[in-house]
Amino acid sequence: MTELKREIFNLKEVKTISVYIGNAVRWCGSMKKRPISTAQEGLPKHLVCNLIQPTERIDPNEREDIRISAKLFICKADTMFVKEAVTRACLELGISQLDSVILAVAALSEGHRPTLEDLKPYWKELEDLVQEQKIASIGVSDLDQEVLEALCQHTQVRPSSLQVNLASCCVIPPDLAAFANENNIQLLTHNDPAGLIHPDMLPVGSFQDALCASLQDPHDNEWVPHWILRYSAVIKHRGIIKSKGYMVHAKKQVTQQQ
Repeated sequence: MTELKREIFNLKEVKTISVYIGNAVRWCGSMKKRPISTAQEGLPKHLVCNLIQPTERIDPNEREDIRISAKLFICKADTMFVKEAVTRACLELGISQLDSVILAVAALSEGHRPTLEDLKPYWKELEDLVQEQKIASIGVSDLDQEVLEALCQHTQVRPSSLQVNLASCCVIPPDLAAFANENNIQLLTHNDPAGLIHPDMLPVGSFQDALCASLQDPHDNEWVPHWILRYSAVIKHRGIIKSKGYMVHAKKQVTQQQ
């Protein structure tokens, strides 16, 4: 975010902002280039910022040879963010479908893992996107066996994968591994920070500090990230990462003074 200092924006009328980092694989060669390009995309009161370089689109001629997966971190409770994030990811990457999306949702009650009730409204949105062929397969992150079983029983589209944070679970429980195997659920691991309860990839304070250092906005402390999407494009059968990056969508909180 500090690279935004090279071009200053007045955010007085802007209500939402999307930040894309471009292809992180090419950062070493891109740091010497102009860091920012921006576009309004015809969206009222919405600003789109591309850091370092524009997001690298997938060549349609190479699409069949590339697997594009994403992990969606929901930072604020709102089911509309699921479709919004997937739609923007497809738009930026120039594709019509993501091969897989893994959902990471913070628990509604402090100090507990996400429950089935926490997940159901978001999972329904993912199921709709599967039906619309915007996503090929869907998975979930950091569920215990009880919630995973309940999710499989009460949804139309079962999760195809489960991510487990090895920082809090050095060995996958045998019962969970057995259930996943019986239900054709792929077990994956991750090391995302605070993965169990609050998948806080970008703390609010850090995001606001970056805006304060980079943008002309007297209300920078009112900006809050709503969702973060991390994507990767891997060449099939070779395991080579062609592209990866982050997309962040934030909104200015409405205060009583406003």
